[in-house]
Amino acid sequence: MESTAYPHRSAQPSLRSGRHRRTPGRSRLTGIAFAVTALLTACSTGSGETDDRDGREPGATSAGADSGSSSTRSGSDSAAGAPDADSPEVVSTGLDAPWSVAFTGETPLVSERDSGRILEISGGGQAREIGRIDEVSAGGEAGLHGLAVDDDRLYAFYAAGTENRIVRFDLLGEAGDLSLGEEETIVDGLPTANFHNGGRLAFGPDGMLYATLGDTGDRDSAQDEDALSGKILRMTPDGETPEDNPFGDSLVYSMGHRNPQGLGWDDEGTMYAAEFGQDTWDELNVIEPGGNYGWPEVEGIAEDGDSGGGTAGDDGGTDGGTNGGGTGSGGRAGDGEFIDPVQQWSTDEASPSGLAVTEESIVIAGLRGERLHQIALDDLADSTALWTGEYGRLRDVVQAPDGSLYVLTNNTDGRGDPGPDDDRLLRFAL
Repeated sequence: MESTAYPHRSAQPSLRSGRHRRTPGRSRLTGIAFAVTALLTACSTGSGETDDRDGREPGATSAGADSGSSSTRSGSDSAAGAPDADSPEVVSTGLDAPWSVAFTGETPLVSERDSGRILEISGGGQAREIGRIDEVSAGGEAGLHGLAVDDDRLYAFYAAGTENRIVRFDLLGEAGDLSLGEEETIVDGLPTANFHNGGRLAFGPDGMLYATLGDTGDRDSAQDEDALSGKILRMTPDGETPEDNPFGDSLVYSMGHRNPQGLGWDDEGTMYAAEFGQDTWDELNVIEPGGNYGWPEVEGIAEDGDSGGGTAGDDGGTDGGTNGGGTGSGGRAGDGEFIDPVQQWSTDEASPSGLAVTEESIVIAGLRGERLHQIALDDLADSTALWTGEYGRLRDVVQAPDGSLYVLTNNTDGRGDPGPDDDRLLRFAL
Protein backbone atom coordinates (compact mmCIF):
# COMPACT_ATOMS: atom_id res chain seq x y z
CA MET A 1 0.00 0.00 0.00
CA GLU A 2 1.23 3.51 -0.80
CA SER A 3 2.60 5.14 2.35
CA THR A 4 1.50 8.56 3.42
CA ALA A 5 2.45 10.47 6.52
CA TYR A 6 0.03 12.89 8.12
CA PRO A 7 1.76 15.18 10.59
CA HIS A 8 -0.51 16.92 13.02
CA ARG A 9 1.55 19.87 14.25
CA SER A 10 3.97 22.32 12.74
CA ALA A 11 6.49 22.93 15.52
CA GLN A 12 10.07 22.43 14.31
CA PRO A 13 12.62 21.84 17.09
CA SER A 14 16.15 23.05 16.51
CA LEU A 15 18.42 20.43 14.93
CA ARG A 16 21.94 19.23 15.49
CA SER A 17 23.84 17.35 12.85
CA GLY A 18 24.81 14.29 14.91
CA ARG A 19 27.55 13.37 12.42
CA HIS A 20 29.72 10.33 12.90
CA ARG A 21 33.39 9.74 13.71
CA ARG A 22 34.05 6.03 14.22
CA THR A 23 33.74 5.08 10.57
CA PRO A 24 37.18 5.01 8.91
CA GLY A 25 36.96 4.75 5.16
CA ARG A 26 33.39 6.12 4.98
CA SER A 27 32.55 9.48 3.46
CA ARG A 28 29.63 11.42 4.87
CA LEU A 29 26.56 11.89 2.74
CA THR A 30 24.70 15.14 2.43
CA GLY A 31 22.10 14.54 -0.25
CA ILE A 32 20.21 11.71 -1.82
CA ALA A 33 22.45 8.97 -0.68
CA PHE A 34 24.08 5.74 -1.16
CA ALA A 35 24.49 3.10 1.47
CA VAL A 36 23.40 -0.40 2.25
CA THR A 37 23.70 -3.55 4.15
CA ALA A 38 22.13 -6.59 2.65
CA LEU A 39 22.12 -8.51 -0.65
CA LEU A 40 19.43 -11.11 -0.52
CA THR A 41 18.16 -13.34 -3.18
CA ALA A 42 14.72 -14.69 -2.93
CA CYS A 43 11.81 -13.74 -0.76
CA SER A 44 8.67 -13.19 -2.73
CA THR A 45 6.07 -10.68 -1.62
CA GLY A 46 3.34 -12.34 0.39
CA SER A 47 5.32 -15.56 0.68
CA GLY A 48 4.52 -15.90 4.36
CA GLU A 49 8.19 -15.96 5.31
CA THR A 50 8.71 -15.99 9.04
CA ASP A 51 11.02 -14.27 11.45
CA ASP A 52 12.34 -17.77 12.08
CA ARG A 53 14.25 -19.05 9.08
CA ASP A 54 13.11 -22.58 9.87
CA GLY A 55 9.70 -21.55 8.52
CA ARG A 56 7.70 -22.05 11.72
CA GLU A 57 4.63 -19.85 11.92
CA PRO A 58 3.83 -17.92 15.08
CA GLY A 59 1.60 -19.72 17.52
CA ALA A 60 -0.18 -19.18 20.80
CA THR A 61 1.57 -17.43 23.65
CA SER A 62 1.50 -18.02 27.38
CA ALA A 63 -0.73 -16.14 29.77
CA GLY A 64 0.00 -12.43 30.06
CA ALA A 65 1.62 -10.65 32.94
CA ASP A 66 -0.56 -9.28 35.70
CA SER A 67 -0.18 -7.54 39.03
CA GLY A 68 0.82 -10.82 40.62
CA SER A 69 3.85 -11.45 38.42
CA SER A 70 6.67 -12.85 40.51
CA SER A 71 10.16 -11.41 40.71
CA THR A 72 13.57 -11.94 42.25
CA ARG A 73 14.57 -8.28 41.89
CA SER A 74 17.24 -7.31 44.39
CA GLY A 75 16.22 -3.68 44.59
CA SER A 76 19.71 -2.33 43.84
CA ASP A 77 19.57 1.29 42.66
CA SER A 78 22.76 1.67 40.63
CA ALA A 79 24.71 -0.15 37.95
CA ALA A 80 27.42 -0.69 40.53
CA GLY A 81 24.91 -2.74 42.53
CA ALA A 82 23.67 -4.75 39.55
CA PRO A 83 24.96 -8.30 39.02
CA ASP A 84 27.35 -9.00 36.17
CA ALA A 85 26.39 -10.77 32.96
CA ASP A 86 27.17 -14.21 34.38
CA SER A 87 24.28 -14.01 36.84
CA PRO A 88 21.71 -11.42 35.75
CA GLU A 89 18.96 -10.30 38.07
CA VAL A 90 15.41 -11.37 37.22
CA VAL A 91 13.41 -8.15 37.38
CA SER A 92 9.99 -9.49 36.32
CA THR A 93 8.41 -12.68 34.99
CA GLY A 94 5.23 -13.79 33.25
CA LEU A 95 5.37 -11.29 30.36
CA ASP A 96 3.43 -12.20 27.20
CA ALA A 97 5.35 -11.76 23.92
CA PRO A 98 7.11 -8.59 25.14
CA TRP A 99 8.72 -6.44 22.47
CA SER A 100 10.18 -3.18 23.75
CA VAL A 101 11.45 -1.56 26.96
CA ALA A 102 11.55 2.21 27.57
CA PHE A 103 12.15 4.16 30.77
CA THR A 104 10.17 6.96 32.34
CA GLY A 105 12.42 8.11 35.15
CA GLU A 106 13.62 4.94 36.85
CA THR A 107 10.51 2.95 35.87
CA PRO A 108 10.71 0.48 32.96
CA LEU A 109 7.73 0.31 30.59
CA VAL A 110 7.18 -2.81 28.46
CA SER A 111 5.06 -3.33 25.34
CA GLU A 112 3.39 -6.67 24.59
CA ARG A 113 3.17 -7.35 20.87
CA ASP A 114 -0.01 -9.43 20.71
CA SER A 115 -2.11 -8.13 23.62
CA GLY A 116 -1.53 -4.43 22.85
CA ARG A 117 -0.80 -3.83 26.54
CA ILE A 118 1.71 -1.36 27.94
CA LEU A 119 2.99 -2.33 31.38
CA GLU A 120 4.95 -0.58 34.09
CA ILE A 121 7.33 -2.76 36.08
CA SER A 122 7.44 -1.87 39.76
CA GLY A 123 10.50 -1.97 41.99
CA GLY A 124 9.17 -5.28 43.31
CA GLY A 125 8.86 -6.74 39.83
CA GLN A 126 5.09 -6.56 39.47
CA ALA A 127 3.86 -5.86 35.94
CA ARG A 128 0.92 -3.47 36.00
CA GLU A 129 -1.09 -2.49 32.92
CA ILE A 130 -1.13 1.28 32.40
CA GLY A 131 -2.96 1.12 29.09
CA ARG A 132 -4.03 -1.10 26.23
CA ILE A 133 -4.19 -0.12 22.56
CA ASP A 134 -7.34 -1.85 21.39
CA GLU A 135 -6.71 -1.14 17.70
CA VAL A 136 -3.53 -3.24 17.60
CA SER A 137 -3.74 -5.87 14.84
CA ALA A 138 -1.57 -8.77 15.94
CA GLY A 139 -0.54 -11.37 13.39
CA GLY A 140 2.80 -12.87 12.43
CA GLU A 141 5.40 -10.26 13.38
CA ALA A 142 2.86 -7.41 13.44
CA GLY A 143 1.37 -5.93 16.58
CA LEU A 144 2.47 -3.45 19.24
CA HIS A 145 6.18 -2.86 18.79
CA GLY A 146 8.47 -0.05 19.84
CA LEU A 147 8.15 2.40 22.73
CA ALA A 148 10.04 5.65 23.32
CA VAL A 149 9.71 8.30 26.02
CA ASP A 150 10.21 12.03 25.53
CA ASP A 151 9.77 14.02 28.74
CA ASP A 152 6.33 12.99 30.00
CA ARG A 153 5.06 11.56 26.70
CA LEU A 154 5.10 7.96 25.58
CA TYR A 155 5.42 7.13 21.88
CA ALA A 156 4.34 3.76 20.44
CA PHE A 157 4.58 2.03 17.05
CA TYR A 158 1.87 -0.47 16.15
CA ALA A 159 0.02 -2.21 13.33
CA ALA A 160 -3.67 -1.38 12.90
CA GLY A 161 -5.49 -3.10 10.07
CA THR A 162 -3.80 -2.15 6.80
CA GLU A 163 -1.34 0.37 8.22
CA ASN A 164 1.36 0.97 10.80
CA ARG A 165 0.99 4.01 13.05
CA ILE A 166 3.14 6.04 15.38
CA VAL A 167 1.17 7.54 18.24
CA ARG A 168 1.84 9.24 21.55
CA PHE A 169 0.23 9.59 24.95
CA ASP A 170 0.73 11.85 27.92
CA LEU A 171 2.11 9.85 30.83
CA LEU A 172 -0.07 10.60 33.83
CA GLY A 173 0.44 9.90 37.52
CA GLU A 174 3.45 8.71 39.46
CA ALA A 175 5.48 5.49 39.43
CA GLY A 176 3.27 2.69 40.69
CA ASP A 177 0.13 4.48 39.53
CA LEU A 178 0.91 5.50 35.95
CA SER A 179 -1.73 5.80 33.25
CA LEU A 180 -1.96 7.01 29.67
CA GLY A 181 -3.71 10.11 28.40
CA GLU A 182 -5.61 10.31 25.14
CA GLU A 183 -3.95 8.74 22.10
CA GLU A 184 -2.62 11.21 19.52
CA THR A 185 -1.57 9.97 16.08
CA ILE A 186 1.53 11.67 14.75
CA VAL A 187 2.12 9.47 11.67
CA ASP A 188 -0.24 7.00 10.04
CA GLY A 189 -0.62 5.32 6.66
CA LEU A 190 2.74 3.53 7.00
CA PRO A 191 2.78 0.22 5.12
CA THR A 192 2.37 -2.94 7.16
CA ALA A 193 2.51 -6.70 6.72
CA ASN A 194 2.71 -9.79 8.89
CA PHE A 195 6.48 -9.81 8.36
CA HIS A 196 9.33 -7.29 8.13
CA ASN A 197 7.57 -4.49 10.01
CA GLY A 198 10.65 -3.09 11.73
CA GLY A 199 8.92 -1.15 14.49
CA ARG A 200 11.69 0.28 16.69
CA LEU A 201 11.38 3.84 18.00
CA ALA A 202 14.21 5.92 19.49
CA PHE A 203 14.97 9.57 20.12
CA GLY A 204 18.34 10.65 18.80
CA PRO A 205 20.78 13.13 20.34
CA ASP A 206 19.37 15.72 17.91
CA GLY A 207 15.96 15.51 19.59
CA MET A 208 14.40 13.88 16.54
CA LEU A 209 12.31 10.70 16.64
CA TYR A 210 13.64 7.80 14.56
CA ALA A 211 11.61 4.78 13.47
CA THR A 212 12.59 1.60 11.65
CA LEU A 213 10.31 0.20 8.96
CA GLY A 214 11.07 -3.07 7.17
CA ASP A 215 10.28 -3.76 3.55
CA THR A 216 6.91 -5.25 4.62
CA GLY A 217 7.34 -8.02 2.04
CA ASP A 218 7.83 -5.57 -0.85
CA ARG A 219 11.52 -6.07 -1.55
CA ASP A 220 11.85 -3.49 -4.29
CA SER A 221 10.37 -0.74 -2.13
CA ALA A 222 13.61 -0.61 -0.12
CA GLN A 223 15.31 0.95 -3.17
CA ASP A 224 12.41 3.28 -3.97
CA GLU A 225 13.05 6.76 -2.57
CA ASP A 226 9.34 7.54 -2.69
CA ALA A 227 8.34 4.54 -0.54
CA LEU A 228 8.64 4.57 3.24
CA SER A 229 9.09 0.80 3.61
CA GLY A 230 12.61 -0.60 3.82
CA LYS A 231 13.78 2.61 5.48
CA ILE A 232 14.85 4.29 8.69
CA LEU A 233 12.61 7.31 9.20
CA ARG A 234 13.40 10.59 10.97
CA MET A 235 10.79 13.06 12.20
CA THR A 236 10.17 15.79 14.72
CA PRO A 237 8.41 14.77 17.95
CA ASP A 238 5.20 15.97 16.25
CA GLY A 239 5.67 13.69 13.23
CA GLU A 240 6.78 16.45 10.84
CA THR A 241 9.65 16.20 8.35
CA PRO A 242 12.78 18.00 9.61
CA GLU A 243 14.10 20.60 7.20
CA ASP A 244 17.51 18.92 7.03
CA ASN A 245 16.30 15.41 6.14
CA PRO A 246 18.37 14.09 3.20
CA PHE A 247 15.52 13.39 0.75
CA GLY A 248 13.75 16.73 0.84
CA ASP A 249 10.17 16.71 2.09
CA SER A 250 10.33 13.05 3.13
CA LEU A 251 10.63 11.23 6.44
CA VAL A 252 13.23 8.90 4.89
CA TYR A 253 16.63 9.12 6.59
CA SER A 254 18.31 6.03 5.13
CA MET A 255 17.20 3.37 2.65
CA GLY A 256 17.95 -0.12 1.36
CA HIS A 257 16.92 -1.90 4.56
CA ARG A 258 15.28 -5.32 4.81
CA ASN A 259 14.13 -5.36 8.44
CA PRO A 260 16.07 -3.05 10.77
CA GLN A 261 15.11 -3.18 14.44
CA GLY A 262 17.94 -2.02 16.71
CA LEU A 263 18.80 1.70 16.95
CA GLY A 264 21.30 3.55 19.12
CA TRP A 265 23.87 6.36 19.28
CA ASP A 266 27.22 6.68 20.97
CA ASP A 267 28.25 9.77 22.91
CA GLU A 268 29.74 11.32 19.74
CA GLY A 269 26.46 11.09 17.85
CA THR A 270 27.33 8.09 15.67
CA MET A 271 24.18 6.16 14.83
CA TYR A 272 24.07 2.34 14.73
CA ALA A 273 21.38 -0.03 13.50
CA ALA A 274 21.03 -3.82 13.67
CA GLU A 275 19.30 -5.51 10.76
CA PHE A 276 17.91 -8.93 9.87
CA GLY A 277 19.40 -10.33 6.70
CA GLN A 278 17.71 -13.10 4.81
CA ASP A 279 19.58 -16.39 4.63
CA THR A 280 23.24 -15.41 4.71
CA TRP A 281 24.19 -12.40 6.83
CA ASP A 282 22.68 -10.33 9.61
CA GLU A 283 24.25 -6.93 10.05
CA LEU A 284 25.44 -4.08 12.23
CA ASN A 285 25.48 -0.81 10.31
CA VAL A 286 26.69 2.71 10.90
CA ILE A 287 23.88 4.89 9.60
CA GLU A 288 24.59 7.98 7.51
CA PRO A 289 21.91 10.47 6.47
CA GLY A 290 20.80 9.54 2.97
CA GLY A 291 22.76 6.29 3.07
CA ASN A 292 21.74 3.30 0.94
CA TYR A 293 22.36 -0.06 2.62
CA GLY A 294 21.61 -2.14 -0.43
CA TRP A 295 18.71 -4.51 0.16
CA PRO A 296 17.63 -6.30 -1.98
CA GLU A 297 20.76 -5.83 -4.11
CA VAL A 298 23.33 -6.71 -1.43
CA GLU A 299 23.32 -8.83 1.73
CA GLY A 300 26.22 -8.40 4.12
CA ILE A 301 29.68 -7.12 3.20
CA ALA A 302 29.95 -6.99 -0.58
CA GLU A 303 32.89 -8.62 -2.34
CA ASP A 304 33.44 -7.36 -5.88
CA GLY A 305 30.01 -5.80 -5.64
CA ASP A 306 28.22 -9.11 -4.98
CA SER A 307 28.13 -10.95 -1.67
CA GLY A 308 25.42 -13.42 -2.61
CA GLY A 309 22.13 -13.86 -0.86
CA GLY A 310 19.63 -16.25 0.56
CA THR A 311 16.05 -17.24 0.20
CA ALA A 312 14.25 -17.18 3.54
CA GLY A 313 12.89 -14.94 6.32
CA ASP A 314 14.10 -13.23 9.50
CA ASP A 315 15.56 -14.54 12.74
CA GLY A 316 19.22 -15.47 12.39
CA GLY A 317 23.39 -14.24 13.20
CA THR A 318 27.63 -15.35 14.18
CA ASP A 319 29.37 -16.34 17.28
CA GLY A 320 32.23 -13.97 17.92
CA GLY A 321 31.46 -11.97 14.77
CA THR A 322 32.26 -12.84 11.17
CA ASN A 323 33.39 -10.23 8.71
CA GLY A 324 33.17 -12.40 5.63
CA GLY A 325 36.27 -10.87 4.09
CA GLY A 326 35.23 -7.27 4.79
CA THR A 327 37.13 -4.72 6.81
CA GLY A 328 34.46 -3.94 9.37
CA SER A 329 35.07 -0.23 8.79
CA GLY A 330 31.75 0.64 7.20
CA GLY A 331 33.27 1.25 3.77
CA ARG A 332 31.46 1.39 0.48
CA ALA A 333 30.53 -1.74 -1.42
CA GLY A 334 31.36 -2.51 -5.03
CA ASP A 335 31.21 0.66 -7.12
CA GLY A 336 30.40 2.81 -4.09
CA GLU A 337 26.64 2.86 -4.44
CA PHE A 338 25.99 0.97 -1.20
CA ILE A 339 27.43 1.14 2.31
CA ASP A 340 28.79 -2.08 3.81
CA PRO A 341 27.94 -3.18 7.35
CA VAL A 342 30.71 -2.79 9.89
CA GLN A 343 30.06 -6.34 11.02
CA GLN A 344 27.98 -9.33 9.97
CA TRP A 345 26.87 -12.60 11.54
CA SER A 346 25.59 -15.81 10.02
CA THR A 347 21.85 -15.90 10.26
CA ASP A 348 21.60 -18.87 12.64
CA GLU A 349 23.64 -17.06 15.29
CA ALA A 350 22.04 -13.62 15.50
CA SER A 351 18.60 -12.43 14.32
CA PRO A 352 19.47 -9.02 15.79
CA SER A 353 16.62 -7.09 17.36
CA GLY A 354 17.08 -4.46 20.10
CA LEU A 355 20.36 -2.57 20.46
CA ALA A 356 21.91 -0.55 23.30
CA VAL A 357 25.01 1.63 23.21
CA THR A 358 26.98 2.01 26.43
CA GLU A 359 30.03 4.16 27.05
CA GLU A 360 32.35 1.49 25.62
CA SER A 361 30.32 -0.99 23.59
CA ILE A 362 27.27 -1.86 21.53
CA VAL A 363 25.09 -4.69 22.84
CA ILE A 364 22.61 -6.42 20.50
CA ALA A 365 19.82 -8.83 21.49
CA GLY A 366 19.56 -11.96 19.33
CA LEU A 367 16.41 -13.97 18.69
CA ARG A 368 17.29 -17.11 16.78
CA GLY A 369 20.89 -16.81 18.00
CA GLU A 370 19.67 -16.73 21.64
CA ARG A 371 22.56 -14.54 22.74
CA LEU A 372 23.80 -11.02 23.22
CA HIS A 373 26.52 -9.73 20.92
CA GLN A 374 28.89 -7.20 22.50
CA ILE A 375 30.92 -5.02 20.12
CA ALA A 376 33.59 -2.65 21.41
CA LEU A 377 33.16 0.88 20.07
CA ASP A 378 36.88 1.08 19.39
CA ASP A 379 36.83 -2.15 17.33
CA LEU A 380 33.60 -2.46 15.38
CA ALA A 381 34.94 -5.40 13.36
CA ASP A 382 34.96 -7.81 16.31
CA SER A 383 32.44 -9.06 18.86
CA THR A 384 31.94 -11.48 21.72
CA ALA A 385 28.84 -13.51 22.54
CA LEU A 386 27.13 -13.57 25.95
CA TRP A 387 24.40 -15.90 27.29
CA THR A 388 24.42 -18.23 24.29
CA GLY A 389 21.43 -20.53 24.71
CA GLU A 390 20.98 -19.67 28.40
CA TYR A 391 17.80 -17.57 28.33
CA GLY A 392 16.32 -18.40 24.94
CA ARG A 393 15.29 -15.76 22.43
CA LEU A 394 16.22 -12.16 23.29
CA ARG A 395 14.11 -9.33 21.87
CA ASP A 396 15.34 -6.07 23.35
CA VAL A 397 18.22 -4.61 25.33
CA VAL A 398 18.25 -1.06 26.71
CA GLN A 399 20.44 0.93 29.06
CA ALA A 400 18.65 2.12 32.18
CA PRO A 401 19.21 5.59 33.67
CA ASP A 402 21.50 4.01 36.29
CA GLY A 403 23.74 2.55 33.56
CA SER A 404 22.69 -1.08 33.95
CA LEU A 405 21.28 -3.06 31.00
CA TYR A 406 17.76 -4.48 30.84
CA VAL A 407 17.01 -7.41 28.50
CA LEU A 408 13.65 -8.83 27.39
CA THR A 409 13.43 -12.52 26.61
CA ASN A 410 11.02 -13.48 23.82
CA ASN A 411 10.11 -17.14 24.27
CA THR A 412 6.31 -16.76 24.38
CA ASP A 413 5.94 -15.31 20.88
CA GLY A 414 5.18 -18.68 19.30
CA ARG A 415 8.72 -19.40 18.15
CA GLY A 416 10.52 -20.13 21.38
CA ASP A 417 10.36 -22.79 24.05
CA PRO A 418 9.02 -20.91 27.09
CA GLY A 419 9.95 -21.94 30.59
CA PRO A 420 7.57 -21.61 33.54
CA ASP A 421 8.65 -17.99 34.27
CA ASP A 422 8.83 -16.72 30.69
CA ASP A 423 8.92 -14.19 29.43
CA ARG A 424 11.30 -12.35 31.70
CA LEU A 425 12.91 -8.95 32.12
CA LEU A 426 16.56 -9.34 33.16
CA ARG A 427 19.08 -6.82 34.46
CA PHE A 428 22.88 -6.80 34.65
CA ALA A 429 25.89 -4.51 34.38
CA LEU A 430 28.88 -4.82 32.07
